[in-house]
Amino acid sequence: MGVKRALISVSDKTGIVEFAKGLHELGVEIISTGGTMKTIAEAGISVKSVSEITGFPEMMDGRVKTLHPKIHGGILAIRDNPSHIKAMEEHGIGGIDLVAVNLYPFRETVAKPDVTREEAIENIDIGGPSMVRAAAKNYKYVTIVVDPRQYQEVLDRIKTDSLTEDFKFELSRKAFIHTGLYDCAIAGYMTKEITGEKDGLPDIFAKAYTKIQDLRYGENPHQKAAFYKDPECRGGIAEARQLHGKELSYNNIVDMEAAWNLANEWKDRPACVIVKHTNPCGTALGETPLDAFRKAFDADSKSAFGGIVAMNRECDKETAEAMKPIFFEVIMAPRFSKEAVELLSAKKNIRLIEVENTEEKELQLHKVSGGLLIQTVDDSSETRKDCKCVTKRAPTEEEWEALEFAWKIVKHVKSNAIVLTGKDVTYGVGAGQMNRVGAADIAIAEAGEKCKGAVMSSDAFFPFGDTIEAAGKAGITAVIQPGGSIRDEESIEMADKYGIAMVFTGHRHFRHS
Repeated sequence: MGVKRALISVSDKTGIVEFAKGLHELGVEIISTGGTMKTIAEAGISVKSVSEITGFPEMMDGRVKTLHPKIHGGILAIRDNPSHIKAMEEHGIGGIDLVAVNLYPFRETVAKPDVTREEAIENIDIGGPSMVRAAAKNYKYVTIVVDPRQYQEVLDRIKTDSLTEDFKFELSRKAFIHTGLYDCAIAGYMTKEITGEKDGLPDIFAKAYTKIQDLRYGENPHQKAAFYKDPECRGGIAEARQLHGKELSYNNIVDMEAAWNLANEWKDRPACVIVKHTNPCGTALGETPLDAFRKAFDADSKSAFGGIVAMNRECDKETAEAMKPIFFEVIMAPRFSKEAVELLSAKKNIRLIEVENTEEKELQLHKVSGGLLIQTVDDSSETRKDCKCVTKRAPTEEEWEALEFAWKIVKHVKSNAIVLTGKDVTYGVGAGQMNRVGAADIAIAEAGEKCKGAVMSSDAFFPFGDTIEAAGKAGITAVIQPGGSIRDEESIEMADKYGIAMVFTGHRHFRHS
């Protein structure tokens, strides 16, 4: 069954003139509406208005135009069903064999910072989804096209009479995904309007993600994996641009997210983070990107081998030269200079990734069997003004700088977490231990002699005074922690014993996943 009649009504007019021209040359009658009809007609292509078909004008500011039996009957009719054919004949309904429709730009509209609710609501398409769903339901007899990238393939198949049922079923699947994503966007917008942006956890979590790519495997070779994107979000890892290197792995992407989030804790100074297995092994601030990188690498050069590097400034030629001799899996930055790309591209496998930062605070999702845990992002960033000094000695200015630096880092380390730092570089990191003493032991052992004069940050309170005692014996001079233990006094007394300045933030920063 060939395509004799097509209805075209699109918001995204990419390639529509060429598509309409191709259909016209194949002898297909074209029906259209509003701006689409105008675009086609101005290109010199014969086109009929929907109003000519229905006998009704477009009305109510365009809200009502395609919602008519002569349109939907033409789309939904089962062409080998005698009763359907009889109804078409009785009511003067002509069959529509192809529907090319994409929807009002709702997402683009609500993304505007000053959009009004009235403007958003007016950009909810009604006739479009109805036609798309009708055509998709009746895919055996109607070809539905929602993606401009498929126009040429559809034309080629019409020419060769190869619009197979399987192909049209795949187009139908794409069409329902198209309307599903659209409905999710509307539901998401309305939920935010009702609950507000701050802590809005929806009563029904409706979200659809589109596949970016299949991955070679998941965390391990026997696991299958793919990478999906939230079409409503801008920036971030899902929209990163790979400039060079082999395909990213599942573990690469997980580590990239961890590194990028930490690197962007600082806006006012160049920062560099090196991550292994989601934990930062080296973090540093510098006067220049090169300075920050060198300090981050020197913090734990052994663990940095094969790591993920994230910078919050452009990767320039000088920094690239320092990076080139070292094996890294991924280097991320907001930008790479031309010279940096040329230098690092000499290494065949290294991935160079440009990432645009996003300020969007997405909900964090964690799948459990039969359900989903959802939480708001841990965006609490306490500074010295939020802290309470609980010891006899208060921190010096240099210690305060180090404490604030260490506190930003510890919330990005898997619990139990202990981080030892100077004012702008990490010395030792104890991550993911079953007890806090064990995490401290690792961090202290890693820091070695650098413990003397260092500060310690802990993501949660100390249940006993033993960790503070270990800190004091190692030469650590200041501690930042949430406080809140029933034995806080024990830790405070131990800090006073060793002359340690200790402050409580009142905020815990567990990171379990």
